[in-house]
Amino acid sequence: MNRSWTPFNITSVVLGFAFLYIPIIILIIYSFNASKLVTVWAGFSTQWYAQAFQNAGLMSAAWVTIRVGLISATVATVLGTMAALALVRYNVFRGRFLFSGMIYAPLVMPEVITGLSLLLLFVSMGMDRGIVTVILAHITFSMCFVAVVVQSRLISFDRSLEEAALDLGATPARTFAQITLPIIAPSIFAGWMLAFTLSLDDLVIAQFNSGPGATTLPMKIFSQVRLGVTPEINAVCAILVAAVASGVIIASVLLKRQEVRRMRAEQLAAQA
Repeated sequence: MNRSWTPFNITSVVLGFAFLYIPIIILIIYSFNASKLVTVWAGFSTQWYAQAFQNAGLMSAAWVTIRVGLISATVATVLGTMAALALVRYNVFRGRFLFSGMIYAPLVMPEVITGLSLLLLFVSMGMDRGIVTVILAHITFSMCFVAVVVQSRLISFDRSLEEAALDLGATPARTFAQITLPIIAPSIFAGWMLAFTLSLDDLVIAQFNSGPGATTLPMKIFSQVRLGVTPEINAVCAILVAAVASGVIIASVLLKRQEVRRMRAEQLAAQA
């Protein structure tokens, strides 16, 4: 047995995972409960999933959440990738320290401060709160996470591939499109998935910046939970857990495949 896996380490890992995932497992199990009482098991049933899909309020909030997530994640991925390229490829430029600090600050800033700051900004600009302000708010904080993910890949990027393409007559734009972009594409996709997941999960910032017709699913769930947890809410939360878990698994598989391809390419290059 590996010496690092001592009984204490195994116990710590088991207790840590149990603390994190047992509540989620219980929620998923009780989402299939036939009883209206959340904590009383009365048999297996999928009726609450059917009722959740028939709930017009929940479906409207879900559609708003999906639209906000798709738009904000896409824009945040583009801006975050550009920011990562600027930080990695241009080591010295005026204002680099300030720019880097502004990229990392939202990662550690409390969501209450971010939400309130954006609210004050939108009010001072005379913007009516709605789906547009929620999208802008989600872009603001999620692009920082994308920048960190893409930057970590660009740091280990082999610049000799780009130099070879340029020496062979390719333009900088063509080199980026055919060499750089395909190599960093898995990290860009991982950043997009992270931004989309953060948008689906956000409650605090959306509450500060939402308006009429811009109620997201977390906001809807939070407002209904105040009146008591129902199996219908459990079903919706279970669907969210499944969606986020699927996205994380897909991103992990793509990154793993990209790493395997990179290692094989390096081995072939070394043999040549």
